[in-house]
Amino acid sequence: QVQLVESGGGLVQAGGSLRLSCGASGGTFSNYVLGWFRQAPGKEREFVATISRSAGYTYYADSVKGRFTISRDNAKNTVYLRMNSLKPEDTAVYYCAAELMTSWRTVRTREYEYDYWGQGTQVTVSS
Repeated sequence: QVQLVESGGGLVQAGGSLRLSCGASGGTFSNYVLGWFRQAPGKEREFVATISRSAGYTYYADSVKGRFTISRDNAKNTVYLRMNSLKPEDTAVYYCAAELMTSWRTVRTREYEYDYWGQGTQVTVSS
């Protein structure tokens, strides 16, 4: 069973950048498809990005496409979310999630498809 811990959140001005990290322990990291989700105040948690086990396949929500980049380092047991050109509407608690997967190419975009979650890290974008 994998445990996930996010870091890297904070306060940034609109147009700025942040890189979130999510470190994993307790499992074979390369066996998991990974995703980032976010939850803004008063809203439901929503999908942001996902990456396959091999890192060869990624998928993004339309709202972040072209601005955010998901990546993973299986040797460091870490998944990253690079966020550029941040907007006030990106303000949310960001969560990483993991799901055990046999396929090296599959990605997951739905919350219910993930079994393991981190505690979240706050990202606040000021205007």
